[in-house]
Amino acid sequence: MTTRALASCLLLLANFSVVVAVRADTASVLTIWRLLDYMAVDYREAVRDGAVVNADEYAEMVEFVGSVKDRLATLPPSGDKANLEKRAADLQAAIGRKEAPELVANQARSLAADLIRAYPVPLTPTAVPDVERGRALYAENCASCHGADGNGKGVAAAGLNPPPIAFTDKERADERSIFALHQVIEQGIDGTSMASFAHLAPQDRWALAFYAGALAYPAADAGKGEQAWKADPDLRRRTTLASLVEDRPATLAARLGETRADEITAYLRRNPGAVVQQTSAPLVLARTRLGEAAAAYEKGEHRAATDLSLSAYLDGVEPVEPLLAIHDNALKARIEGAMGELRSAIKGGAAVEDVRGRVKALDDLLSDAEAALDPQRATASASFFGAFTVLLREALEALLIVVVMLTILRKAERRDVEAYVHGGWIAALVAGALTWAMATYLISISGADRELTEGLGSLVAAIVLLWVGIWMHGKSQADAWQRYIREKLGHALSRKSAWGLFGLAFVVVYREAFETILFYVAIWNEENAGAVLAGAGAAVAVLAVIAWALMRYGRALPVGKFLAYSSILIAVLCVVLMGKGVSALQEAGWLPVNPLAGFLRVEVLGLYPTVQGIAAQAAMAALLLIGFWYNRRPARGHPG
Repeated sequence: MTTRALASCLLLLANFSVVVAVRADTASVLTIWRLLDYMAVDYREAVRDGAVVNADEYAEMVEFVGSVKDRLATLPPSGDKANLEKRAADLQAAIGRKEAPELVANQARSLAADLIRAYPVPLTPTAVPDVERGRALYAENCASCHGADGNGKGVAAAGLNPPPIAFTDKERADERSIFALHQVIEQGIDGTSMASFAHLAPQDRWALAFYAGALAYPAADAGKGEQAWKADPDLRRRTTLASLVEDRPATLAARLGETRADEITAYLRRNPGAVVQQTSAPLVLARTRLGEAAAAYEKGEHRAATDLSLSAYLDGVEPVEPLLAIHDNALKARIEGAMGELRSAIKGGAAVEDVRGRVKALDDLLSDAEAALDPQRATASASFFGAFTVLLREALEALLIVVVMLTILRKAERRDVEAYVHGGWIAALVAGALTWAMATYLISISGADRELTEGLGSLVAAIVLLWVGIWMHGKSQADAWQRYIREKLGHALSRKSAWGLFGLAFVVVYREAFETILFYVAIWNEENAGAVLAGAGAAVAVLAVIAWALMRYGRALPVGKFLAYSSILIAVLCVVLMGKGVSALQEAGWLPVNPLAGFLRVEVLGLYPTVQGIAAQAAMAALLLIGFWYNRRPARGHPG
């Protein structure tokens, strides 16, 4: 074995050991959380009025709190670790003194919550669980012990010690979160017949947890729960998939009253999709990725934390940004800025507390975004305005470039080449639709891939237009050059260069087509379909009028003036596209992000407050000015 091969093997083993250690830490944190949750629920079965009423249960509580202390000691260093260990000792002392169940439950739950804050782990599913799938899994894996209806009296329950849990025990169910049920399903319970079901896919475990968690709340109450849910906008605003998974029904009952809370729980645990609407579903993924990023950073895995924080934005936030911009553009800008600052903090090696604080602030912003994207707030006028403005904004740049190309060809009397330009933009629309279809039904295209495509497309278009703009400016300096333009342009447009025009038209249109289609898919539903179509139709009509006006008055202008005005327009678009391209590559993680405090953010001009973006636009503007200045030199001394 060569030295290089040996080094590669050692590096591979080191990476593997780090991955195993990270998974072990996550598993240990979740085990501690599960033990604390179990004590919070079951301690009342062991102690009452300061006396032991069930010796076996009490012995189990003593064993569990000792295990919590031991496992906490093995966790990686953290600023909160010493406090967590002290509180675990306090909990152990409280159990030793046979304190009241309410006190022990509060101590256990408070410790569990702070444990997750100190050692963040993913707490929510990445997609809405399929409760019907959970029903089938329950019948296959659980009914034999827990009973077909969850009463704990299945055919295999006889002789089991301790007996299987009765999921229909409402007093117990009120104290169990979906997350707690998921952890038991995933890890099992040592010393009992409850085995681990870690072999099930993660989404299957979540589906099973939701189904089992609904058994104590009658299906007959779900209808009333749905009515109560739809009639309470404040509850809908505050409830996310994360809170539905993490909160106990008892917590909801304390706010709403037991009857109403039971009805809503019966509905939401059977219909978790009600809290995750189509337009805000990606934000659930954003929350999960941010939690994973914080956990990875705390363990020193800075590269993994960077990748996860990038995914939180690209796969969780970026898909809903256009829609969020309609409802609250300032909030959208704050989220985008905070995401960039988080990535910069991670790359810069900021303190763990700083990164954790940024993640918490982003979590609050995402809650505001979920409220803003609530379909209940989506009016027909908002849908119309969104569909109209997005299509108009995204298509206008490409339209201007295509119209200039077509007008030049007509002035050069080369209408035979126009088909290549038309073919380019039509092919781009078709390719955008096909890309969306493939990304939806065949393959997975990440947010990074989308941003990379847009970023590279913008830069390519900017570079090509830099040359076009300088060329057009140079040929506009004197009327005596009109014949030269006509002759040379007609001669130069060979079949090869015609395909170049096809490529330019394709690039400038495709870079926006895919994103625009994604936006329309995000806002589309049966209730607002008419408004969306009307908005799109209005935008197309306005774009058609703009195109007609540009073509009509462009043809009426003398060649020199048309080229002069067009060169200025192309120059502006060059600078805009350069800014947008750099921003997209920053969002894809290909370029660093150094924010410029106090600098204006004007997206329509591609102006983003980062050192890299402003520098790139300044460089492009400088190249254009140099080119324009150089064009004027020979023009002054030209005899014609």
